[in-house]
Amino acid sequence: MNKALLSLLHLSDPTLPIGGYAHSAGLETYVQLGKVNNVTAARAFVTEMLSRNLLYTDAAFVSLAFDATEKNDSNNLLQLDEECTAVKLPAEIRQASQKLGIRLIKIFQPLCKNELADAYRILVEKKETPGNYCIAFGMYAYTLGLNKNEALTGFFYNAAAGFVTNCVKLIPLGQQDGQEILFSLFPLMQELAEKSLIPDKNLIGLCCTGFDIRCMQHEQLYSRLYMS
Repeated sequence: MNKALLSLLHLSDPTLPIGGYAHSAGLETYVQLGKVNNVTAARAFVTEMLSRNLLYTDAAFVSLAFDATEKNDSNNLLQLDEECTAVKLPAEIRQASQKLGIRLIKIFQPLCKNELADAYRILVEKKETPGNYCIAFGMYAYTLGLNKNEALTGFFYNAAAGFVTNCVKLIPLGQQDGQEILFSLFPLMQELAEKSLIPDKNLIGLCCTGFDIRCMQHEQLYSRLYMS
């Protein structure tokens, strides 16, 4: 059995116990407003989140964190961590990113013997760097010996699977509907992973303003099932 494949499956597993199930990234707001209410709208939401938001934010940071770890450049890694926090405007999204990152570190740090990763963990524990999920994901992807393209594909798959699961629960949709949406997005995931290999640093932070607004509105919803 290929060890790298197992490591990729482990790192990108949507059921990894880091609390991802508790965050909807603003989807709950869209559902309560009646804007995401069927299969077509759900597919559009996931597609736009992957291609208009994550491509220019978290996926770009995964790619750059992978490169920084490969070069053993701790200063760059910490700068990326701060920049990642800065481009996340909604408070709930910043908090979610850091909570998921800290839990990912707790799981993978014992498995990854790497000097840079050890130093990063200490700074996160001292609250001297945010510890964003995508930064930790990129760092561990390299230390686990993963191919960068495959790591990025796994990252997009993890995100897509999480969004689809939330759509199934919130709208709600049938489980078969959810799986068909996920399967239909495979070509897009591959395309976005390729685009993320060398991200355009000038485009980092570019996203659809509507996503940020819905995430901010989520804090004020009368009733909530999700933390973001």
